[in-house]
Amino acid sequence: MANIFSDVDVSGFPDDALTDHQKYEHPLVSRYATKEMSAVFSPAMKFTTWRKLWLALATSEKELGIDISDEQLQQMKDNLYNIDFAKADEYESKFRHDVMGHVHAFGEVAEKAMPIIHLGATSCYVGDNTDIIQLKEALKLVQRKLVQTIAILKDFAEKHKDLPTLGFTHYQPAQLTTVGKRCTLWIQDLLMDYERVTYELENLPMRGVKGTTGTQATFLELFNGDHDKVKQLNEKVCAMMGFTKCVPVSGQTYTRKIDYHILSLLSGIAQSAYKMCGDIRLLANLKEVEEPFAKNQIGSSAMAYKRNPMRSERVCSLSRYVMSLPPSAANTHANQWFERTLDDSAIRRIILPEGFLAVDVVLNLLMNIADGMVVWPNVVEKHVMEELPFMATEVILMECVKAGGDRQELHEAIRVHSMAAGAVVKGEGKPNDLMERIAADSLFAAVHDKLDELVDPKLFIGRANVQVDDFLTDEVNPVLEKEAALLDKEVVDGVNV
Repeated sequence: MANIFSDVDVSGFPDDALTDHQKYEHPLVSRYATKEMSAVFSPAMKFTTWRKLWLALATSEKELGIDISDEQLQQMKDNLYNIDFAKADEYESKFRHDVMGHVHAFGEVAEKAMPIIHLGATSCYVGDNTDIIQLKEALKLVQRKLVQTIAILKDFAEKHKDLPTLGFTHYQPAQLTTVGKRCTLWIQDLLMDYERVTYELENLPMRGVKGTTGTQATFLELFNGDHDKVKQLNEKVCAMMGFTKCVPVSGQTYTRKIDYHILSLLSGIAQSAYKMCGDIRLLANLKEVEEPFAKNQIGSSAMAYKRNPMRSERVCSLSRYVMSLPPSAANTHANQWFERTLDDSAIRRIILPEGFLAVDVVLNLLMNIADGMVVWPNVVEKHVMEELPFMATEVILMECVKAGGDRQELHEAIRVHSMAAGAVVKGEGKPNDLMERIAADSLFAAVHDKLDELVDPKLFIGRANVQVDDFLTDEVNPVLEKEAALLDKEVVDGVNV
């Protein structure tokens, strides 16, 4: 029989096959990104913001005495959203300049305004100011989802604040904590991220009206040497665009250190998410905690029984990418020569949107995981009781000493029993029998009738549950009360895969 596979092209496909699917699709956009964050960095947002900036500039110039008519301004306003992208592309191909392509496309639909569109401005007037506006809108979305994530985790921490669980240091069993207390560690990280986001939102400056090299020389010429009017122009435009601050001085662009600060902030959120989901992945292996698992979800194509923590794994994967971005922003800032070099352009088009698109997905996933996270108390207790006898020996020793026992003799007996019990656990794979050994040893007769009480897990959690109450009351609730309006906003996008 002929080998059917022998003439299969394993390295490609015919040119006329699957013609609608021969172009690379960025998985961050096509597979993961939300509609909300995609809209912030969409062409519609970018280029309508350019037009709003041109209108704000022209309006402010008119208010300060430049000969611009109301009809010209009205035409600009009427066509803010009337963008012929194909026409703009034609002009860009002709002029080899994206901004001038859109100036002419705008001028075609606002004909009377064409002579005054972009008056006195440089490309960075629309480019950089739009970037800042997009960063601001993206930060608002991130802030909202951070607050919503914190609120969900708060409920989880409160619900499980009294459930004792093994603490781990070096991923080895350590003193007990509670499931809720561990959750507060995740919340605390996210609160720190929230504070950073809030700071940036309150202090993010607009580039403003600065000119080709930041000297405002063209605008000074436009206003016949009137420095006050140039200052007012800058202030008016920034205020119209919703900013209370503008960059005090600049070259052609706003300092790219701002981009570094923003991406470092996003990296911080990614770090928090990675830590939380790393913990959940480890706990899933112990079968103590599971992320949500849909009714028809398949954990493995081969092993049908598996319940893999795939959402937590995706969080870690996307977060790892975000954490890689700040060095690119740092290098971009460091390599800006004098007033500006264009080697910042291509990389910023990639790392700024993608940093936000990825973090937005991560926060959606965190909300989904936290809202449906399952805790298995019996498994948690089983693991606690496997280790607790060793931890309880100090309490047992003290009780026996108080009853008149010899501390040194008791200590040696506990050591011997502990080694023997450990050998049974590790060498034979049997349950920890340390308490049975102590119960059979007359040296410990003073505590034989209360051994069960002395190994109650709740006696070994310290202030964990109280710390949860204090933390939620003092740190979390004030933020949730302050941002109550954000909690009322619906998350538009769910988790699809």
